Amino acid sequence: MWLILFRAFVVALLAHAGFVYSPFPRSPWLGLALGLVAAIGLITLEQRMRAVSGPHLVGALVGGVTGLFAARLVWGALAGLDIVGGDFVHVLLVVFLGYVGIVIGGQKGEWFEPARIIAAFRDSTRLYQYKVLDTSVIIDGRIADICETGFLDGTLVVPQFVLRELQQVADSSDSLKRNRGRRGLDILQKIQKMAHMQVQIVETDFPEVREVDLKLIELARRMNGKIVTNDFNLNKVAQLRGVPVLNINELANSLKPVVLPGEVMRVFIIKEGKEAGQGVGYLDDGTMVVVDQAKKALGRTIEVSVTSVLQTTAGKMIFCRWMELTMPEDAAARGPRGGERREPRNGRDHRADRREPDRREGWEDPATASTGPIAVTRTAGDTGPVDVVPPAAAETAGPAKVEPL
Repeated sequence: MWLILFRAFVVALLAHAGFVYSPFPRSPWLGLALGLVAAIGLITLEQRMRAVSGPHLVGALVGGVTGLFAARLVWGALAGLDIVGGDFVHVLLVVFLGYVGIVIGGQKGEWFEPARIIAAFRDSTRLYQYKVLDTSVIIDGRIADICETGFLDGTLVVPQFVLRELQQVADSSDSLKRNRGRRGLDILQKIQKMAHMQVQIVETDFPEVREVDLKLIELARRMNGKIVTNDFNLNKVAQLRGVPVLNINELANSLKPVVLPGEVMRVFIIKEGKEAGQGVGYLDDGTMVVVDQAKKALGRTIEVSVTSVLQTTAGKMIFCRWMELTMPEDAAARGPRGGERREPRNGRDHRADRREPDRREGWEDPATASTGPIAVTRTAGDTGPVDVVPPAAAETAGPAKVEPL
């Protein structure tokens, strides 16, 4: 309300000044109209300048004052010369240098940002160490832990369009999105409270660019900074455009423990895999473990053996086989009786040696006994046990004889 009243006061003041101090002799109403036009132009300029960021306004003001001061110096040097149309040259110098100063100062408004001015007096090497934060990495929250450990230096830049996107997510009707947006705002507030971190909110925008990812790329290119994100697509597009990227997922993957093929681990199978019979589990750090033929082990913790590891930008995948399925195959390869060797050692079968004493006594192994006739011999007056002679001995001894008693 006060702004409307102030605008009305400015319009009335300029109209009165034009009527009383009319530049046109004997035409006060023409001066009144000129005052109204000046008031309307001033209000229109004020509305347009409201969309310009503060650093750019300061830059335009400093540039304009510098241009006018330079015009005065140049005209002071030319004042002693006999110049045709001196008044026109004077006006041309003032307008030209003033205009150039305003335009250049407005375009380079980031030079007058407080963080950049302070950094210029502290350490010139930190001047270009800008890290532009993406919406996804703010919502993720791991950026706060990285800043707290001190591994990320420089100035963290949060564009105004990223804050607007966070606010839209926080005001969403979906409870999940609303919680994520509020978490992102809390993460930013947590980083701002860290004494060793510098967070800068910039109002630089690119109206001709509609997508937020492309705006981030253009802002990082203009500020000679790096984009901090965990978005896979933004990472690829920024690399194609020649903008350096710090990917939080790549940092997390590089810090995961190294798993080599052949190592044994315990994994809880939580769901089925894409291929037939596969089971999927996860390690404590979120690494996906794909176990072959582990579908029947859903809801169980099993021992697996690592076969291969696949490392990608999106994450790491570990392929394993179930140890319980490979044990019967190993037992069959070792043979019966806990690994007994079937082949003879030193070219000799010791089981045959154990049967030799029985053969010397006239007995044969039932497994190898002959089915031929057995010769029985009895002598006259012998009431003792019957002697059983093997077939081989019977052949050499001739036919059996039975003597009458």
